[in-house]
Amino acid sequence: MFRSIVLLSLSCFSIVYGQQVGTLTAETHPKLSVQQCTSKNNCQTQQRSIVLDSNWRWLHSTSGSNNCYTGNTWDTSLCPDPATCAKNCALDGADYAGTYGITTSGNQLSLKFVTHGQYSTNIGSRVYLLDASDAKYQQFNLKNQEFTFDIDMSKLPCGLNGALYFVEMDADGGLSRFPTNKVGAKYGTGYCDTQCPHDIKFINGEANVLGWKGSDNDPNAGSGQYGTCCNEMDIWEANSMGAAVTPHVCSVQGQTRCSGNDCGDGDNRYGGICDKDGCDFNSWRMGDQTFLGPGKTVDTTKKFTVVTQFLTSNNQTSGTLSEIRRLYVQNGKVIANSKTKISGINTAYDSITDAFCNAQKTAFGDNNSFEKLGGLKQMGASFDKGMSLVMSIWDDHEAKMLWLDSQYPLNKDASQPGISRGPCAQTSGEPKDVESQSPDATVVFSNIKYGPIGSTY
Repeated sequence: MFRSIVLLSLSCFSIVYGQQVGTLTAETHPKLSVQQCTSKNNCQTQQRSIVLDSNWRWLHSTSGSNNCYTGNTWDTSLCPDPATCAKNCALDGADYAGTYGITTSGNQLSLKFVTHGQYSTNIGSRVYLLDASDAKYQQFNLKNQEFTFDIDMSKLPCGLNGALYFVEMDADGGLSRFPTNKVGAKYGTGYCDTQCPHDIKFINGEANVLGWKGSDNDPNAGSGQYGTCCNEMDIWEANSMGAAVTPHVCSVQGQTRCSGNDCGDGDNRYGGICDKDGCDFNSWRMGDQTFLGPGKTVDTTKKFTVVTQFLTSNNQTSGTLSEIRRLYVQNGKVIANSKTKISGINTAYDSITDAFCNAQKTAFGDNNSFEKLGGLKQMGASFDKGMSLVMSIWDDHEAKMLWLDSQYPLNKDASQPGISRGPCAQTSGEPKDVESQSPDATVVFSNIKYGPIGSTY
């Protein structure tokens, strides 16, 4: 994936020592129920909640209401260095619906793209599922299990991404590992992924102020010296015009702060500790342009169910992850995943295996960093450690989401295998256009279930 999240900076008011907890806005986590299944038609409802990522929150002085961060710039008087900034600044609670367009009802979560709040205009959001304690991220090990959810992305146009995925964050958001982090998972800290994002404001309990540079094309975002890396399993990256399922792996286990070459930035994309491309199965990219989209086999104008199965070498949780399978359910009908229709790739491939990934990378002429960094075995090892559930809506200031729904990269001929990824125009996905033309775009996730193979649908 080529993720670049739009960040919000609020201009409101706060108070408290490290990365602090503010007290001006109460933090009340919206409730969201999920189900754990033990066998078909035998599922137990679990009352859980969600929490907003810390990067979206209002960050202000502990002694008042002065912003520590405004637009894409740090206040150097409050944040002259990483440690001082962590002492001087507090993360406050969130008005989930009013400021961020985030609402829940029973087992349903809605994420609205643009929300005009009292003090700010918010673009996109990212939330995490908390466990029963309401203080830690729920941890998932999906080996020899399946994960299922319903999706309504009928209101997501070209250039947007309604994503559901897992990352190997610390369950407590880094609270126990980093003494200067005083807020933890309750306030959505500790994010990481295989893009090793540099736009995260606090990493390892310290402000990412060193070398910070505001973005040239995003007034709300910037990047610091450090990135934050970890294994990532993209169950669902999609809009109404296309979708991809993509495992990504790293050479490290757990959330890891990177700098320099380890981050894999720019021309050093394949020299870092993480596999940024991943091994994706996108039906359009794999040659079937009739499978998923408006009015197609999987009709994205209507709600449907997404089932992802994680098979192991011995059909037990102790085995090595060997295959990631996908199927859909719509209008009561189970729909098998599309088959591959690319010259040079076995047409029987309809799932992600190491053999599929190797064949795809060869046929597309892509760098096979997925294999180099451990492939599905490494992805399974990440699940063994425990992964956190993420749900988000975002637009893309770096690549305009063309890697998901159009032709990418732009300097390649679209007739070349693997370049065409969806039907959207190469001129689509410009954030200023998407934000002005589709502010009411919304993704709705619901009916999340997990359990043994065959138990959730």
